Amino acid sequence: MSDTISKLNALGLGVPDILIPRPGTDLEKWAVVACDQYTSEKEYWQSVDAFVGSAPSTLRLVFPEAYLDDPDTETRIRNINRKMTEYVESDLFATYPESFFLVHRETGPSSGRWGLVVCLDLDCYDFSKSSRTLIRATEGTILSRIPPRKRIRKDVPLELPHILVLINDAKHTVIEPLVAMKDGLEPVYHTDLMKNGGKISAYRVHGEKLLGQVALAFKTLHAALDPANPLLFAMGDGNHSLATAKSCWEDIKSSLDEEERQHHPARYAMVELENIFDPGLEFEPIHRVLFNIDASTFFNQLSRFCEKYDEKPASSLEQLVKTIEKRDGKQRFGYADADGLRIVTVDTPCATISAGTLQSVIDSLLENHGKGHVDYIHGIDVTMNLGSKPGNIGLFLPVIDKKTFFDTIVKDGALPRKTFSMGEAHEKRYYMEARKIR
Repeated sequence: MSDTISKLNALGLGVPDILIPRPGTDLEKWAVVACDQYTSEKEYWQSVDAFVGSAPSTLRLVFPEAYLDDPDTETRIRNINRKMTEYVESDLFATYPESFFLVHRETGPSSGRWGLVVCLDLDCYDFSKSSRTLIRATEGTILSRIPPRKRIRKDVPLELPHILVLINDAKHTVIEPLVAMKDGLEPVYHTDLMKNGGKISAYRVHGEKLLGQVALAFKTLHAALDPANPLLFAMGDGNHSLATAKSCWEDIKSSLDEEERQHHPARYAMVELENIFDPGLEFEPIHRVLFNIDASTFFNQLSRFCEKYDEKPASSLEQLVKTIEKRDGKQRFGYADADGLRIVTVDTPCATISAGTLQSVIDSLLENHGKGHVDYIHGIDVTMNLGSKPGNIGLFLPVIDKKTFFDTIVKDGALPRKTFSMGEAHEKRYYMEARKIR
């Protein structure tokens, strides 16, 4: 092991041997979107299956979560294992040893976003809310979601990442210098992505000089952290997949000696890192709609989770959104019911951000009012339409502030579930790279 790789390992980073289908493979059919998207739309996955046909595809190597509750799950898992073995034995893959991939994703009219495919050390990851490890969850982890995903991962020979992990690099020291020299890097792939996924390109980052450059940048980021609470890598998308990898690794390492634990491939999980300050990376709020809860009940419950609150009518949805997005140190959220729109300002709230305060209110409401329930909504128009119906309440959240995101995780721990989204479903990561974990 080189000195540079040792330095990266000390910061929770691994340098993977990355597998990519050999030239001649139709990469548009190979790459499919993350399995945790379109979970209520089997017709989406059926159309993907029709498009892929018999061509090599990651569709055959992953388990779309739309099918998790089907009766043939064990058969599907066996087929995934069989197909992985078939692809490996048929020499489908080219191997890029000890490499990171610099990847560029275009999903619309913007200049796109950049990422770096690496491995993260699962021994440096803890998804509990009180975690102080280098790698952490940013939203609450639902433990019941892990066992069915473990059944899929525990015996497979390959992993394919859809996980996006954020770094807090305001000075653009890790990924952006690699982007500046991309024309001198080895190109790996460039392809359109199916189903309105845009385009993706990748360049190889390897060798002592480039890996050393990355190691030095991460060492500088790490040195600026609080030693007692050093958050270097924060989950963006795919936390339950990383939690599943962690759980599988804990099972495996219990049977290994210390030397074997150091070098076992399942100790690491492959992810894509993205700088939270990349202008192409957009956070979107996830709003809430309460059903069978009236206004007085809601506001009575809100008063338990803050010192006081103030509510004012909003003249329009546009004015509401503009007001709650103000960055003036005050915590606000929008409110809609059959009587109209309101802007709520909260003093001395129980959490650092509006989503945390509201989730405490919602959890308490649902615990004490058996008929009430909540749905989590993408888009202000849908929230407005549902929230304004009699008996319902729409709650509008502001966009998470990139500048304070990491500080909030450090202070409050993992955020409430469904706090933010990194783009729409078709903008999520597509499976492309693979890696041996056995």
